[in-house]
Amino acid sequence: MSVEFLLTSVVVVLLPGTGVIYTLAIGLERGFRASIAAALGCTLGSLPAALASIVGLAALLHTSALAFQVIKALGVAYLFYMAWKTLRDDTAIDLSASGERSGYLRIAATGALLNVLNPKLSLFFLAFLPQFVSATAANAAAALVGLAIVFMAMTFAVFVLYGGCAAYARDYVIRRPRVVTWIRRCFAGTFGVLGAKLAVTT
Repeated sequence: MSVEFLLTSVVVVLLPGTGVIYTLAIGLERGFRASIAAALGCTLGSLPAALASIVGLAALLHTSALAFQVIKALGVAYLFYMAWKTLRDDTAIDLSASGERSGYLRIAATGALLNVLNPKLSLFFLAFLPQFVSATAANAAAALVGLAIVFMAMTFAVFVLYGGCAAYARDYVIRRPRVVTWIRRCFAGTFGVLGAKLAVTT
């Protein structure tokens, strides 16, 4: 495993995307424990894309316009739904940050679905991982699996860090209802922008 792979992975994971925005939103809304569930869900949501790239299924999305468009449409619809849901949510943030297990499972499931319904993720793994596998590698598949595991572990760690920062600022935000309103609008707008960006992806 090269230093180049680790550095590139850190840069890629740090870039704000759907998973980061969702984890930040959950961290502000529900607290640190809930943000861990969000980070875990987003990380697990990238597992199908990683496996698809390793076994070559991601190539189908690259060559089949219909397959890509179907998954893209579902992803766009879900992102717009998240934007609408966030914008319509006017409930007060709970200071206790208490969460039942079912609530955490729902948070993780939503995070996973956000990544599963993003066809660009499969194409990313297909283009990204093979660059760091040596042409002389005895078992390329095993090398790809190792890289995917490391990348997902880094994703989870960085997302937990993002969630922790959001949870840390939570008390400050909670005491200012106007700030909460604007933050929700910003998150809703961001989900909408991400959905529109995905919609024009070819």
